[in-house]
Amino acid sequence: MTVEWNHTDINAPIGVFDSGVGGLTVAREIMRQIPNEKIIYFGDTARVPYGSKSRETVTRFSKQIVRFLSTFQVKTIVVACNTASAYALDELERESDIPMIGVVKPGAKAASEVTRNGRIGVIATEATIGSKIYNQYITELNKDVTIYGKACPLFVPLVEEGLWEDPVTDEIAQRYLSELIDLDIDTLILGCTHYPLIRSTLGRIMGEKVTLVNPAYETARELKEMLGERGLLNDHAPALGENQYQFYVSDTADKFKNFANSIIKYGILSAKTIHIEEY
Repeated sequence: MTVEWNHTDINAPIGVFDSGVGGLTVAREIMRQIPNEKIIYFGDTARVPYGSKSRETVTRFSKQIVRFLSTFQVKTIVVACNTASAYALDELERESDIPMIGVVKPGAKAASEVTRNGRIGVIATEATIGSKIYNQYITELNKDVTIYGKACPLFVPLVEEGLWEDPVTDEIAQRYLSELIDLDIDTLILGCTHYPLIRSTLGRIMGEKVTLVNPAYETARELKEMLGERGLLNDHAPALGENQYQFYVSDTADKFKNFANSIIKYGILSAKTIHIEEY
């Protein structure tokens, strides 16, 4: 599958995809940092979560989504899902000539730069932790570090239920993070795009000596840099009436819309349901 067209259209949209709603934290950072860009977002809400699925399945799903985003002639694709970045990004890049960026490398780079004692914690889904992808990237950048991974599978459902500031989230976070606190890490990567939504809870439990790295923020920064280098940064806001942000899901559009509106403060968003298996 090679999709070819001219990727030098400055006005073309950016494609962003995730297994569900977590990637909205990445979309939100792109909106903040490069506000003139158009975004086509796809959340695979019918098949979430990716974190417990096999590499083959995640790769197959990701390829279908890339084919769907390609129909919008996007100028770049952001894989706003740590699991898909870990499992599928290399193959996606081999099969398409659309420039792509995942969320793992930017987060790994930031963590390797900010750590002072060389002890870095990564919290993520089971798949991301199991892939050891953060370990691989960080040690390529900085050999003198030790990385401690911790799968935190309950954070995603808690975030999706809107329990961001809730005693139950505090209790689960305390349990998950206690061993990382004992290991004296000074940097913690929020290795799942849902986790920035409970950042204040995580920061409070880890304490102020630990720097939290938010890959969503780092990815938007890197995307801006990449578009700038390729001469693809849009310096004009979209025309009035132009649909700057479009959202698509594979299921439960209303639930997605309510969640999206709670974290993205850019007017009421609508979401369309599409049959992703057809791509």
